[in-house]
Amino acid sequence: MQVKKISEHIWSLKTWMIIPIHVWVVTDREGITLVDAGMPMMTKGIMKFIEQLNAGPLQRILLTHGHSDHVGAVKGILKKYEVPVYAHQIEIPYMEGEVVYPKRKKLENNLPKTLTRSLLEEDSKELKKIGGLTPYFTPGHSPGHVVYYHEQDQVLLAGDLFTSKKGKLKQPMPTFTADMKQAVESANIISLLKPKQLEVCHGNTVLQPSDQLEEYIKTMKRKLGGY
Repeated sequence: MQVKKISEHIWSLKTWMIIPIHVWVVTDREGITLVDAGMPMMTKGIMKFIEQLNAGPLQRILLTHGHSDHVGAVKGILKKYEVPVYAHQIEIPYMEGEVVYPKRKKLENNLPKTLTRSLLEEDSKELKKIGGLTPYFTPGHSPGHVVYYHEQDQVLLAGDLFTSKKGKLKQPMPTFTADMKQAVESANIISLLKPKQLEVCHGNTVLQPSDQLEEYIKTMKRKLGGY
């Protein structure tokens, strides 16, 4: 597993399964937050890195969404660390096998029922900051997909909202994306936040992603026949 420090408070942990799979370790005064949990084979490497980092205890696991390549190490990590796991409330019934993910043929029991907690909402219905990260609802790749923004480091952990190649924004993988038009609309979160740096699960770092956003949306709308 490859480890890379991508900003003052964030490390990227990467493995390969035909394509790259990233998870992120984020530090703050309380300890450590893990964003996404990759594949089961990443479990030992994630825990080893958390111990070596010596930045305090693991406090929580935050999920961008519940697809199997984002939750694989959760159960193994929880055997050692009794920490809460969070996802958007809309996503939880899909990942727990109560509702079939769009474009899928069968239920996915990716995590046990009642294990995952809902991200908390403000009275305004905006999602509450947690572990130095602010979640934003960005549906499309999955019904309850969220991204996490680290305001201090100006880094957006974007899960599968995009893929990337050679520093360029690319569409999320069509086969696994529930609603591509919705995913393209959710890409406007970049315009709102204007992060200096964007990280995706499947791909590499994108610097100044807002510089690419207009062209990305224009290209995607052409590809999708306009809307």
